[in-house]
Amino acid sequence: MSVKIHLHLTHRHYAGGLETVETEGNTVGDCMDDLLRQYPGLGKELFEKKRKLKGFIELYLNSESTHPDELSTRVEDGDEIQVLIMLAGG
Repeated sequence: MSVKIHLHLTHRHYAGGLETVETEGNTVGDCMDDLLRQYPGLGKELFEKKRKLKGFIELYLNSESTHPDELSTRVEDGDEIQVLIMLAGG
C-alpha cells in the first residue's frame, strides 16, 4: 500500500530536495524502512540505531501522534506520515 512521508525541511536534502516521498508498507516502521532503502543518508539523521528513533524525532500519522508505539502503528493505503523535529530551548 502507498503511504506518503512528509520530510522536515532539514531532512529534504537527503532526499534530493523532495518534501514528500512515496513509500510502501503495512506499518509506520515498514514505511520508514522503505524510506531508508530509497534514501540511506536519512538513517543517521532519524535513528540512533536500527528501529530506535532519535529522541527529538516525532512521527505523526495523518496529523495524530504515533507515540509510544511509533514504528508498529498500522497504516492504510493513502495515509500520510509527518517527520517532525521537536525542539526546546530557553
